[in-house]
Amino acid sequence: MTERAYDPGRRAFLAVLAGAAAAALAGCESSSGPRASSGGAGSAVGTASGPTASASASPSASSAGQALPASTRWMARSGDVEPQVKALATAVVQAVATWPSGGAGPAAARRRVASLGQDPALADACAPLLGTQTAASSRVVDAQYGGILTSTASVLVVLDQWRLGSDGVVSPGGTTLDVRLARSTSGRWSVVDVFPAKPGAAATTPPALAREVLADARIRLPYAARADVATGAISTSVLRTLLAMAQSWLVDVSVVRSGHPYYVFGTTRRSDHPKGHAVDVWALDGDPLVLPAHHSLAASGMRLAVAHGAYNVGGPVLLSGPQYFSDRTHQDHIHLGFRS
Repeated sequence: MTERAYDPGRRAFLAVLAGAAAAALAGCESSSGPRASSGGAGSAVGTASGPTASASASPSASSAGQALPASTRWMARSGDVEPQVKALATAVVQAVATWPSGGAGPAAARRRVASLGQDPALADACAPLLGTQTAASSRVVDAQYGGILTSTASVLVVLDQWRLGSDGVVSPGGTTLDVRLARSTSGRWSVVDVFPAKPGAAATTPPALAREVLADARIRLPYAARADVATGAISTSVLRTLLAMAQSWLVDVSVVRSGHPYYVFGTTRRSDHPKGHAVDVWALDGDPLVLPAHHSLAASGMRLAVAHGAYNVGGPVLLSGPQYFSDRTHQDHIHLGFRS
């Protein structure tokens, strides 16, 4: 499938989208608070009542009286395939996750989504991001493809969210959402559904390898991924490989089990992610792997995974060997899949 040039018409679409997203986030960005650093078929595996709780590297609860961190939107990078698709997916998610004083609740969230020209019912599909708190802000940690085809796409939005309570306390949280999109015959993309991650309950005593991964500061797990590891349902091959990678690099994980499409996108073949047999990594040593300048780094990570038993390894470069593959979906991360 040939990647289309990033032409002026698409630039104009992105400019309009950015303006609409800014309007949806208006009043939610704090200039005085600390800015967050960037750093079945059709369903996603994987909290239903609120953002997944986690003791990850994301900010911890702040003291009363501290302002909300400013909301930060996803920005396209060199190497991103069809960037307007990610821009739309993240804008819809943040329109739900971010609200000013007086903007809490489902009805207000529906209006913000409608202001983007999207189905307001999508706000209800983003239920874990809704709340009654005074205000909320958010940032997109990463937006990676779960799949990108000619007329359909899945964007996995890894999100941090902060909520300001009436007591003045800012509470952090976050989750991963599988955002589905479709392109009309006119070429316009629209968000058609959202599937929040459902990691499952934490094990009373996670296996030793899981505890080691959770304790390793060089493995940065977003909320849903950290909760996945805490269930004790992730394969030892995945955990050992993450620990091995952390000996060489700071490892930014995007998705482990929950928040990923159940099937390999566009097929009826079950993905290794819902089995707990795969992990996706979007950056090494803080360097996003989507950038062409970091493709050699991606290749090193891919080779390390194969050396540790991975049988299905995808990324932005095609390496020699039956274990490797590359396609448009995997230009923004490396996928490390294991048989067990």
